[in-house]
Amino acid sequence: MEAIQEQTPEQVTTSPDRRSVRSEYAIRHACIDLMSEYGLDVITVGDVCKRADVTRGTFYNHYKDKDALVRSLEDELLLDLRSIQQRMGQLDLGDLAVAVASDEPLDILVELFDYLRSKGSFLRAVMGEHGDITFAPRLRDAVCTTIVRTMLHEKYRENPSEFVNYYVAFFASAYLGIINRWINTGMKESSKEMARIAQRLLFIKPGEPIEL
Repeated sequence: MEAIQEQTPEQVTTSPDRRSVRSEYAIRHACIDLMSEYGLDVITVGDVCKRADVTRGTFYNHYKDKDALVRSLEDELLLDLRSIQQRMGQLDLGDLAVAVASDEPLDILVELFDYLRSKGSFLRAVMGEHGDITFAPRLRDAVCTTIVRTMLHEKYRENPSEFVNYYVAFFASAYLGIINRWINTGMKESSKEMARIAQRLLFIKPGEPIEL
């Protein structure tokens, strides 16, 4: 799936209602910038309007309030990830075995990190120290849990015991930690490197060297 990118102001000028689209673009990016600089709890609708150079009326034509704006951005990202999530769930153990044996990451994992990179500014803002504390669990449940369940044998995917559920919860939280560290350290590693890291960490056995 090709990563879905937000339109630039130049691109949106060809849309039927370009003034409205340009205003929404400005509002969304003003919110992301302000969250990064000051934190979600501190900024106000007035701050967003001033940074976006729009009136309050224009803001309220698009969003009920600041929380609705942030929620819209979050929902859009999770919706974009749904295709990746679904295709992860369709992988079989044969695909995984080949990837592990060849020390090559699954293409779908590379695609996931490509998409997350394309949303880096927003993810740093919303998952940062002063972002939205409710978003990380949503990302974990939408993506990380799917990654872990993909690695399970079919019998555990279909009939998980309570221990399996704890196993999935444990590793899903660990995978969220991987994503969070990558985002907060500036996404220096390539998408392929991160996919290899994410894949390798799940299969390290006790006593094995902790390296790629």
